[in-house]
Amino acid sequence: MFRFRNAAAALPLALALPACSLRMQPAEKPRPNIPVLTLPPPVPPRIYKLGRLDTLMQLPGRVLGIYPAARPVYEQLSSPTWVVAKPASDEEQNEESFLDFTVEERQRLVKAGPQVTRTGRILHLRPTKAPALRLTNNPVDDERNIAYEYVAALPEIRQWLLSVHLYEGGYYMLVDQRTGRRTQLMAAPVIAPDGRHFVCGNSDVLARFEPSGLQLWSLDEGAPRLLWERQTEWGCTQPRWLDNRTILFEQDFFDKGDVDTRVVRLQIVP
Repeated sequence: MFRFRNAAAALPLALALPACSLRMQPAEKPRPNIPVLTLPPPVPPRIYKLGRLDTLMQLPGRVLGIYPAARPVYEQLSSPTWVVAKPASDEEQNEESFLDFTVEERQRLVKAGPQVTRTGRILHLRPTKAPALRLTNNPVDDERNIAYEYVAALPEIRQWLLSVHLYEGGYYMLVDQRTGRRTQLMAAPVIAPDGRHFVCGNSDVLARFEPSGLQLWSLDEGAPRLLWERQTEWGCTQPRWLDNRTILFEQDFFDKGDVDTRVVRLQIVP
């Protein structure tokens, strides 16, 4: 009897506890109406859409990859003194086109020695194992115009370097200091550190008076031998050797009505 009274007395308390517990809980509030924003997909820089700038067809079946490179690394690499920097503006380019190259050539000839001299319009080159060469300028206002400018002596490859000016555009030419053999180049040569190769890179993507592209030459046989060349829609300005197989250069390309430039890397020697 005693146990029943205790249980009966405790029953109202047990029933009251859950009710009290429920009354103590905070009332649930409705969630604020927050819209879910849909973010647009990331847009890569435009340069990554220009896939044609990232490859170079060397031979049928072999494609060379062109990769972005760091400009600080490129600027630390040396460039030959005979490789002329591209004009910084259209005004500078127009000014250079009217300059008389004979003024600078006269200063170079002072250091060239007796093997290279000029008499009026005639440039004299005297190879050691061949008759002297006479290269005559023909300054006329039509397609027959031609002028030979002495640029430098390259003793490491035993060549003289000339710049040949035409009525529109021009090219470079090597003359062997022993045999007098002439080799026409797309641009001024840049020699690899080991002296086994040199590369020529040219850029004329705006005016298109000259071909834009790359040439790779071998010097293993003593005389320059063209391994391959490619004309491209983009230009190669001032190539510089990172090592004996890889070059860095400024790649000029025409985009949105103007010429843009980026620094790239290319393994040009297998």
